[in-house]
Amino acid sequence: MGFARTCAVTLVGVEGVVVEVQADLEPGVAAFTLVGLPDKSLTESRDRVRAAVVNSGGEWPQKKLTVGLSPASVPKAGSGFDLAVACAVLGASERIDPRVLCDIVMIGELGLDGRVRPVRGILPAVLAAADAGFEQVVVPECAAAEAALVPGVSVLGVRSLRQLIAVLTDEPVPDEEPFEPERPDPLMAGLRDLGSGGITGMSGGPGRCDQGQDLADVVGQHAARTAVEVAAAGGHHLFLEGPPGAGKTMLAERMPSILPPLDRQASLEVTAVHSVAGLLPPGRPLIDTAPYCAPHHSASMQALVGGGPGTARPGAVSLSHRGVLFLDETPEFSSKALDALRQPLEAGHVVIARSAGVVRFPARFLMVLAANPCPCGRFSRTDERCECPPSAIRRYQARLSGPLLDRVDLRIEVVAVTRGELTATGARGETTATVADRVRSARERAVARFHGTPWRLNSEVPGRELRSRWHALPGAMDEAERGLERGVLTARGIDRVLRVAWTVADLAGHDRPDAGDVALALQLRTGVPRGVPMAIGAGV
Repeated sequence: MGFARTCAVTLVGVEGVVVEVQADLEPGVAAFTLVGLPDKSLTESRDRVRAAVVNSGGEWPQKKLTVGLSPASVPKAGSGFDLAVACAVLGASERIDPRVLCDIVMIGELGLDGRVRPVRGILPAVLAAADAGFEQVVVPECAAAEAALVPGVSVLGVRSLRQLIAVLTDEPVPDEEPFEPERPDPLMAGLRDLGSGGITGMSGGPGRCDQGQDLADVVGQHAARTAVEVAAAGGHHLFLEGPPGAGKTMLAERMPSILPPLDRQASLEVTAVHSVAGLLPPGRPLIDTAPYCAPHHSASMQALVGGGPGTARPGAVSLSHRGVLFLDETPEFSSKALDALRQPLEAGHVVIARSAGVVRFPARFLMVLAANPCPCGRFSRTDERCECPPSAIRRYQARLSGPLLDRVDLRIEVVAVTRGELTATGARGETTATVADRVRSARERAVARFHGTPWRLNSEVPGRELRSRWHALPGAMDEAERGLERGVLTARGIDRVLRVAWTVADLAGHDRPDAGDVALALQLRTGVPRGVPMAIGAGV
């Protein structure tokens, strides 16, 4: 009879649950039973672990073996339990001292040859272990840098089960072939899906999509550039409508470059989501820049908000957490997928219910929508070249529901670039660096104003708090309130106008929004010209 236990972690969304892995050996016919609600990949660990132990020079016990995963009521998924199961079995057979294993969390998949392979979700798993009071974790060597981001935890990176056995038994550690970070890891095949499938344009590391791109490359579009600056400064959602080739995509692609770097907490949140999705940039264990996600318009609802068969995976709204989600050709997305965005836009997170449980993914992102005005793209108030019948234009524009558009703070008509603007010399707009400085200063003003509250951006503040604690100058909101009486604005809409007005004031250096700030906010919100210049500071 032998018994040993160690610990592993199972993931529920981006949150980890520490699982005790117990191994019990009893006299009887040789058998291997795994209990505790394992999924298919975890059930198959019986064969992987047996082969890994034998090929690592160990002896597989020829007794009745039962491995239990506790708490038994929590579903367990994935191959990250292999390392813990193998060590628990070796502890029960007294190859390893069971007392050594009790206070260690082990995360990793085993190959049949005993190599320790990387798995998704190392960072959130180690965070869960640290929160549970564990001070030692064992992970694949190639994921040790990611695990080391968690303070107060001693991380041991191993290349093989043979090495781990040697460390735990105080034997000489055998040399193994090292992992080469400059070469794509073949063991991560199928875990990373950068820039392919339904989600494209991912950025957050050295290969950012904004590299080599500058706002000065955008010709004309002074109103749209102002809207992009306001959106970045306050975290406001943006809708760009205009003909093809006017610069909508160029503006959206340059937005991540004017956002400030992520702070430590935001970096850990973003890194945890990308770790669970298996999308961490190679050689970059910590994502410290705003992510950018641009799914194709054929993306399903599950690709946008998360889910999928089996274990729920984060969707585009979570992969763009603390960054930018760009939906190009928005009317071409399915109405069901677009309307599914309404809840995360308000709540800042996504809750996905499955028969096995409920998972929650963070989803506080800046959404940028881009659309043509009609199927042919040439419809405007001044251009008569559009050949679409009025009924086709109405159907096309109706694909974006009113409740979704009501959650968008800024709506801008992007006009076609004129010949004079395109051929002008020496008339480039402001650079990314110039605009980014103003955005950073505006965000610093907002952070100082919201000190002691859970909010950091104007877009995050509830309307009730804005109206009761942070007032505009007397009379500044009169025009907006008249718009509410006429039905031009909803109650949600007037709150969003006040949020945008505060952002405009922050960019302009005003202590409180004045009538001009509110007028510009109304113009950005409704798209109706109100006689105020579409520029802030030097942003002309």
